[in-house]
Amino acid sequence: MPKLTTIADPHPKKPKLKAPPNACDTHIHLFGPAAKYPFAPDSPYTAHDALPEHFFALQDTLGLSTGVIVSPGGYGRNYTMLADTLAKYPKRFRGIALVRDDIANAELARLTRLGVKGMRMMSHARGQHVPNYSEKTAARVHEHGWHIQFYPHGTDIVEYADKLIALPNDIVLDHFAAIPAEGGIDQPAVKAVLRMLDTGRVWLKLSGPMRCTPSEMPYATVTPLAHLFVRHAPERMVWGSDWPHVNLDGRQMPNDGDLLDLMLEWVPDSAVRNRILSQNANKLYGF
Repeated sequence: MPKLTTIADPHPKKPKLKAPPNACDTHIHLFGPAAKYPFAPDSPYTAHDALPEHFFALQDTLGLSTGVIVSPGGYGRNYTMLADTLAKYPKRFRGIALVRDDIANAELARLTRLGVKGMRMMSHARGQHVPNYSEKTAARVHEHGWHIQFYPHGTDIVEYADKLIALPNDIVLDHFAAIPAEGGIDQPAVKAVLRMLDTGRVWLKLSGPMRCTPSEMPYATVTPLAHLFVRHAPERMVWGSDWPHVNLDGRQMPNDGDLLDLMLEWVPDSAVRNRILSQNANKLYGF
């Protein structure tokens, strides 16, 4: 049986940060109801229900307006829950799908109408149960205006950088490009990301700091990465919570109010911070 991953903190604190109007959480996963949306047979985990109404309550506490649902790896390439949720809440959500390479063009068009803006691909090191880098599939979804959201593993953004830049799509890098923060800001993986940002077609998510370091809150080794990337390309940074923080088993579960407040440290300039939380996200996801 796959493990049942730890549930998010059900008592989010009210953050010190006052979010600007139309602020967006650009990286969440939704799960359930489990009876309606079963996990993929090869998923390494299952999760407690994390429903739209749970997320709306969280947004009310954090002062945010919209969210981007990233179809979770736990559902494999089945995006039914994502499509159903986008159809139900067209003003609140946009979507990132994990699709099959042989998906029909008509289905890509339907998902685009529902509000899907990109396809998530992952490093081969993250396993075969999720879509890996594919030049051919990237070209197909590009015809529908989708970007590629890419989740590297360890420092392998170094190997993927040129392949990603060669795609016709805009690229969005997940979770600080998964760079091991303990390696500091002078490591080759950081230089690869800076070079990608210089193309003007690459965006970076200031999200999932716990995916970049074994340390716990406030993930201090990630702060220098945040400062560097924000300074380098403030117009193409977005923020995401990574709620409900699956696969943190055996680690401290962060409180979502504290997670949002990390932006006060990562981006001390309020004008830049508000741009990242609102205008950048709204431009990238078409809110």
